[in-house]
Amino acid sequence: MRALVELTKPRITAEVLMISAFGFFLGLEGKFETTTFVHTLLATALLSSGISTLNQFLERDSDRLMRRTSGRPLPAGKLPAWTAFLFGVLLLVAAEVYYVVAINHLTAWLGLFTAASYVGLYTPLKRKTTLSTFIGSFPGAMPPLVGWAAAAGHIPLEAWVLFAIMFLWQYPHFLAIAWMYREDYSRADIKMLPVVEPDGRKTKFQILLTTFILLPLSFAPAMLGVAGTLYILAAVVLGAYFLRSVLTLYKTSSGQDARRVMKASIVYITMLFLVMVLDKS
Repeated sequence: MRALVELTKPRITAEVLMISAFGFFLGLEGKFETTTFVHTLLATALLSSGISTLNQFLERDSDRLMRRTSGRPLPAGKLPAWTAFLFGVLLLVAAEVYYVVAINHLTAWLGLFTAASYVGLYTPLKRKTTLSTFIGSFPGAMPPLVGWAAAAGHIPLEAWVLFAIMFLWQYPHFLAIAWMYREDYSRADIKMLPVVEPDGRKTKFQILLTTFILLPLSFAPAMLGVAGTLYILAAVVLGAYFLRSVLTLYKTSSGQDARRVMKASIVYITMLFLVMVLDKS
């Protein structure tokens, strides 16, 4: 049972649930419905857990070659591969049925797209092309859309802005992680950008470029009336904090500063959405 739980990547699932919850609150157009909110979190937890499980099933051979993943249930021999496959499929089917029965069809379609693009495209492409980061940013940006769709039943421009923020945010976040573990990725022949070009110039440029696009975009929710003055102030402060870590990495290229970018990115996106919810217009 402990190994099955480990397959679901509880920490990542918790992060997905947090962003989905923020999307739900921002999408509310009337009275808050506790039942719908709880159903949304439970269905999304099943979806995220199923995706993580099937991701580890597909990457079990690569995980065996990397130090940071060799202790996962499948490469460590804690479970047979077929068990993980069946468990992952069961979780995804349960999530889709839950979305349809307890929430709405729109969330079910969004969940299906998330699972198909992450498991069917992003995961296998990681060993073939650096474009996997671009492909993976689509399912990675879905949590606020799922939450908004569950609350409102439709996806307006404001929700797509949240999607765009999450999409751009993933570049500095995941490229920083790839820079930290580039030797591990190289050992498993995973085509992350820091592996393909070891000097890091393109990696640092993409981190810097997407951050420069992300920061002005972060003001769009206020311009669209989703949040107000408090959010604008928070976006300025958080943006400066995040940009500082990115600029430092651009100068030093050190693994330690890449870790700082990764940590700063988590603080940035969490606090940005939290203040947006607190300052919802």
